[in-house]
Amino acid sequence: MQPRFIALFAAALCLTLPAAQARNYPCSGKKGGVSHCQGDKFVCNDGSISQSKKVCRR
Repeated sequence: MQPRFIALFAAALCLTLPAAQARNYPCSGKKGGVSHCQGDKFVCNDGSISQSKKVCRR
């Protein structure tokens, strides 16, 4: 029974990691992702400037 539990835990972990990463990426969600950089700032696909503290280097 333990191997089944380990397999289920591993599968659940793999499914939750992409969601956690998207949440921390500049311009995620409704902003549609990063379009380009303007100096050190991220410009989102919707035209707004990201409030991210990360430095944009694309």
